[in-house]
Amino acid sequence: MPFAFEDTFAGVQANLDVYVDEVFACLKSEFLVMPRGPGFVEYSTFAGGYEALKRATTGFRDVTPETVAPVVFRLPIALIVLRCMLGFTPPEWAYYATQETNVEIPQGAVRDIDRQIRMDPKKPLKLTEDDGTARDKITRIQHLAELAVKDQPADQPKFEVVACIAGRGFKVRREDMKKLLIATRGKVFTLQHLQQLVESTGLQEFRTQ
Repeated sequence: MPFAFEDTFAGVQANLDVYVDEVFACLKSEFLVMPRGPGFVEYSTFAGGYEALKRATTGFRDVTPETVAPVVFRLPIALIVLRCMLGFTPPEWAYYATQETNVEIPQGAVRDIDRQIRMDPKKPLKLTEDDGTARDKITRIQHLAELAVKDQPADQPKFEVVACIAGRGFKVRREDMKKLLIATRGKVFTLQHLQQLVESTGLQEFRTQ
């Protein structure tokens, strides 16, 4: 079966789930070694948060807002301990928390809280927002796709929309990847397929001899 960027738009629409699986299979972490930067949490700091959380929740048998919140306010690193135990990245945690509570929790805000804690585990928390998430990028690409077909026949866009993506952040939601494939008419490239970008898009018209 061809890759999504090699297929027709009709073919992409007819086999959307297959192409989502194909893109997901090509996405992976972009690093092999974790950098030891200023946000690196020492083992002793992490262990202290773990033990405090363990005591407050009676060995993690009573994990409730009432038992966890006081520990987090007293020892903010406990929040990162809990996130790691759940296996969430900050954006994933924001997404699932939003789904469970029906309260919009910005992924950027959660990332900022997480970073502030790692930079200074004893410093009081503050909230800020940014738009660097994979979902935000997909929304931008969808907007470009809408501009491409504005006042145009659906099959004759004014320009071609192409997406080059990397990192596991794009694997959080299948529905978002479907939106990306539809918006780009299948022209989604990962690092694994980057060498096929020119020949599989309108860029080939500008290739020099």
